[in-house]
Amino acid sequence: MKQMKLKDILVPTLALFLICLIATVLLALTNSVTAKTIDQNAAETANAARSEVLEAAAFTEETQEPQTGLLYCAGQNEAGETVGYVFTATAKGYGGDVKVMVGYDMTGTISGFTILDCSNETPGLGQNSKKPEFMGRFPGKSGELTVDKYSNEGQNIQAITAATITSKAVVKAVNTATEAFMNLTGGASNG
Repeated sequence: MKQMKLKDILVPTLALFLICLIATVLLALTNSVTAKTIDQNAAETANAARSEVLEAAAFTEETQEPQTGLLYCAGQNEAGETVGYVFTATAKGYGGDVKVMVGYDMTGTISGFTILDCSNETPGLGQNSKKPEFMGRFPGKSGELTVDKYSNEGQNIQAITAATITSKAVVKAVNTATEAFMNLTGGASNG
């Protein structure tokens, strides 16, 4: 067997080190050039989602509501007056967390609602919570909501067939957002 020389180890090691160093510098440079655009696109996407649940000309920077810890932002009209709030809430569903976004007008009525993530829920069952038929059950409601298997009247949200756990998780997340809205506005609600 041939004896390895220090040169046989040092040259490939040095070459590998230089390749890694150059790759790292190029990645850092690419990140610094694209970071501002990525952040701007993320902000535009977030504002587009907020606009789906609350009609507003602009949104304030996201803040954390102190008592519930939920993230929220205020929606403002062209004059800079607050027209409502948008909250993001999460609750444990059947397969994992279910994340929702809820918009409230200044009376505490849900102006809009969307499921941001239910990807861990069962396909064809819990993931049906993203369908417009289910999401459309929330706008116009206010106050604490309950899950009902048969009715969507009053404070009831009719559960998705065979996905009661997911339905309950969504309603729990909305109720947490309602609590945060009431904490923030001093209890303004018509429900």
